Amino acid sequence: MVRVVQFTGPRQVEIATGESTPLPPGHLRVRTCYSGISAGTELTAYRGTNPYLTRSWSPEARLFRDAGGGISYPVAGWGYSEVGEICEISPELLDMPGIPQPGDMVWGVWGHRSEGVVPAALLSGHRLPAGLSPLAGAFARVGAIAYNAVLAGDIHVGEEVAVFGQGVLGLLVTRLAELNGAGVTAVDTLDSRLAKAKEYGALRTLNPRADAVAERIREATGGRGADVAIEISGAYPALHEAVRSVTVGGRVVASGFYQGDGAGLRLGEEFHHNRVQLVSSQIGGVPPQLAGRWTVDRLQQTFLRLVADGLVDVKSLVSHVIPAADAAEAYVLLDERPADALQVVLEF
Repeated sequence: MVRVVQFTGPRQVEIATGESTPLPPGHLRVRTCYSGISAGTELTAYRGTNPYLTRSWSPEARLFRDAGGGISYPVAGWGYSEVGEICEISPELLDMPGIPQPGDMVWGVWGHRSEGVVPAALLSGHRLPAGLSPLAGAFARVGAIAYNAVLAGDIHVGEEVAVFGQGVLGLLVTRLAELNGAGVTAVDTLDSRLAKAKEYGALRTLNPRADAVAERIREATGGRGADVAIEISGAYPALHEAVRSVTVGGRVVASGFYQGDGAGLRLGEEFHHNRVQLVSSQIGGVPPQLAGRWTVDRLQQTFLRLVADGLVDVKSLVSHVIPAADAAEAYVLLDERPADALQVVLEF
């Protein structure tokens, strides 16, 4: 019996059950151990604000169109941070080099479900590094999103970087930017997350509820402003403050998943007068200038290697491990009490 977490409507969660399907040629069956919940993109489907629910994305035209929703409720198996054990493989794949074999622990994307049937090609090279716990393996995709934002920032040793948002992704960005040689200012409205940012390498922390962020960053940088700002909370006012915080010709990486119209973002002010570069970072691809050397898979593999080598700590980011049967409680926690949680993981 396969269990799948699904949204049946806005803020409605249930566990659907069904029979295991036969394994097609070229596929692997993975028994899920852990599946991490995204507190950004995934909550938009839970809350009913995701643009795919009301508009259609055309992969050919690369445009959203007002042609009805591309997805509709029930939305089943959302999730993209899974780790599990190979329990069955198509016979022709036995002992094939590079292909995970029965008993191997792997990471990948197959959604919040107790087992996934995945094309072998998508799990090639996805064995969990030796010595890495399965729980840490659930951070492969999350870490890649943070890593991608840092690469998009084109950060150099000795530069000043402001990171807006210190949830799981923001904390990982803070740590990776610090590893990259930057002096990091961490910005968040929750003091508990700012304290965690200090642990992850932030030189200074600012809370916009109490601090004039752009002014404080300029004071700390001799009047220049940050070289790079990475906004990863998905809040338009934070994106606006990120624009205000960088130097003339500075770069702002918009890595959050922004919903609706851009209330609070005023592009006629600092963005215009300081000739700010605004770039988008999204896990569908790497920065164009790096596409010849980097791939999304390399991002994920490199991030997990950093974790395995002890350079990035992910275990302390896990605030809750919740049985998959209680998934509804996990979403209520993230939706209504975000200050009480960081990474919430479903255990199957």
